Amino acid sequence: MKIKLYDSYSRSLREFQPIKGNQVGIYACGPTVYDYAHIGNLRTYIFEDTLRRTLEFFGYDVTHVINITDVGHLTSDADTGEDKIEQGSKRTGKPAWEIAEFYTNAFKQDLVALNILEPGIWCRATDHISEQINAIREIEKKGFAYITTDGVYFDTSKLRNYGYLARLDVTGLNAGQRIDVGEKRNATDFALWKFSPKDRVRQMEWESPWGIGFPGWHIECSAMAVKYLGEMFDIHCGGKDHIPVHHSNEIAQAEICYGTKLANFWLHGYFLETDQSKMSKSAGARLRLQTLLDHGYDPLSYRYLCLTAHYRSDLKFTWASLDSAQTALNRLRSAVHAWGEPGTPDDQYLQQVCHEVYDDLNTPKALAVIWKLVKSNLAPAVKKATLLECDKILGLNLTNWQPTVVEIPDPVKELMDLRSQARKTRNWVEADKFRDQITELGYEIEDSAEGATLRKK
Repeated sequence: MKIKLYDSYSRSLREFQPIKGNQVGIYACGPTVYDYAHIGNLRTYIFEDTLRRTLEFFGYDVTHVINITDVGHLTSDADTGEDKIEQGSKRTGKPAWEIAEFYTNAFKQDLVALNILEPGIWCRATDHISEQINAIREIEKKGFAYITTDGVYFDTSKLRNYGYLARLDVTGLNAGQRIDVGEKRNATDFALWKFSPKDRVRQMEWESPWGIGFPGWHIECSAMAVKYLGEMFDIHCGGKDHIPVHHSNEIAQAEICYGTKLANFWLHGYFLETDQSKMSKSAGARLRLQTLLDHGYDPLSYRYLCLTAHYRSDLKFTWASLDSAQTALNRLRSAVHAWGEPGTPDDQYLQQVCHEVYDDLNTPKALAVIWKLVKSNLAPAVKKATLLECDKILGLNLTNWQPTVVEIPDPVKELMDLRSQARKTRNWVEADKFRDQITELGYEIEDSAEGATLRKK
């Protein structure tokens, strides 16, 4: 089998082949650490983790890089407004460096809770100022930079195919612009380096050939990706909101500095929606992973929910859908636990699951195959071994799950025995009556081929 991935740059499904032998380099745009990540952000990292797990299951040796944006990301994509880290500092009264460290750690904790594999390389923007300055120097040397009173900008009009990733109509944007672009020559030009304000001292600022200031948001990713993965690497990931600005600008920088489009494949995860709108901190839709935990949900039920939708389709979040995901996940866990010791995986089912995930990470179809496996007549040991192999891709941590030991009161045990006897004699009316009484006492019954299991509500 071959792996096929949808490349946003060519807008086509392409067969994946590493650039260098069996080595695969993945760069994933990380968080701007001025606040907690919301579950919409985290959906993107679940998709990227599924990608990595799939490639590793196939047999590739993956180098996974995630950056931490701890400077330079302004509140507006038009390079205006306040630095988000400095804004977080004002909001909390804590130093910018402390803010960045705190929310970086919070983000990493969310990844652990979602069973997302830690990247091989974490890289912070503030640790790579010299690399960013060198890249800007190269862009300036080649005539694609100009200086204004507030910074150094990339002149997009000099790059013939600027915005190709997003298929931007640059001419139309410039002709129809209704925003104040200030001293920028073109609406699509973007900051490479911003000067510090003259009336105050920033908490994060550095000396540069152009004056004291800080790097623009986009230069960090292209500079750090090249440092750790090379001037042309395999896969660059992020949310689809990065396509028209951030990733288009990364590509523009790479084309001038290195003569490449930076990555052979550009993959983008789609939005999580609530009330028909994409999730964003600015819109106030700040559902954190901790919010789900506070409501009594297992964080891996959210991972399961994300797997029920293709990464290239928007996913509508509701509490009802999360309930369904948690129920399904618990059924899988209970089945795996009840099957005892694993045997030898069934090759046919394993190949079917691989066929789906190798087809552009089609996890919804892979889950459909898994449920066929659960309901199949295969021996329990075979089903368990097969499902545990599949879980190396799904990341639901089925191997380590153990049921919570609940002390069942004697009256509930008696009702369970009575229900079991009624079912054996096919007295379904009596069986249902006993089920209702058990439910009223705060317990749920789940019937399966292996028997009935009881769980406290």
